Amino acid sequence: MTAAVRGTEPLAATPVPAAAGRRPPRPLGPRARRVPFARAVGPLLLLAVWQTASAVGWLAPETLAPPGTVAATGWDLARSGQLEHHLWVSLQRAGIGLVFGVAAAVLLALAAGLTRIGEAVIDGTAQLLRALPILALVPLAILWFGIGEEVKIILVALGVFFPVYVNTQAVLAGLDLKWVELAQAVRLNRRQFLLRIALPGAAPGFFTGLRLSVTVSWLVLVVSEQINASSGIGYLMTEARTFGQTDVIVVGLVVYGLLGLVSDTLVRLLERKALRWRTTLA
Repeated sequence: MTAAVRGTEPLAATPVPAAAGRRPPRPLGPRARRVPFARAVGPLLLLAVWQTASAVGWLAPETLAPPGTVAATGWDLARSGQLEHHLWVSLQRAGIGLVFGVAAAVLLALAAGLTRIGEAVIDGTAQLLRALPILALVPLAILWFGIGEEVKIILVALGVFFPVYVNTQAVLAGLDLKWVELAQAVRLNRRQFLLRIALPGAAPGFFTGLRLSVTVSWLVLVVSEQINASSGIGYLMTEARTFGQTDVIVVGLVVYGLLGLVSDTLVRLLERKALRWRTTLA
């Protein structure tokens, strides 16, 4: 009888005797202390491989300019003001598209995640459109909105919409029923339920979608800035492709990569601050 009762004890409550001469078990998950500049290790290794391949002749300059040439070209573009001009135009397009796309995604995710009518009308349509490649819509978008600034912003907004919508709606739809029952028990109205339970509960999914969206916004922008553009980092790269300037193309790629890294870092910081009540491994 005693053995049966002991067999039902949870593992966390059962003390593990330390074996003589054995090291204590290593803790599961990441160590508590963070490695300084850990996210820079991978890019630095990639840069070292690139420099080595260029120095020993494995990479011809016509195929890919060496890091030194790319750095000099980037410095020249920055000193002349060209890089700043094109960067500012790209930031404006990505920022406006991101704001419109994220706002629409949150509103529709709330409607689809919290109401049966919204789920029936919105979610099925969104899941259907999500399967379409955004870049495949470029010809249709040009026919509808022309080749001006609008089509570039709309394509970015479409690109960032679905990651935020899918993740936010999924978390809302999976909200534990006990929270709804608790809201009814304490007599919360719809507005209080939305502000105190639905939005905080959907925040983890929203930030996951937002991190994906900021990356997608730069991917879509590369293509959209090749549509009759006269400015922007994508235009700069297209012009460089015409003249075979691989150093300028790499400068544009590095700028896009840095923009993606910086924007992702900012979202992670915002997420950590907004969700500081959570205890996670990260």
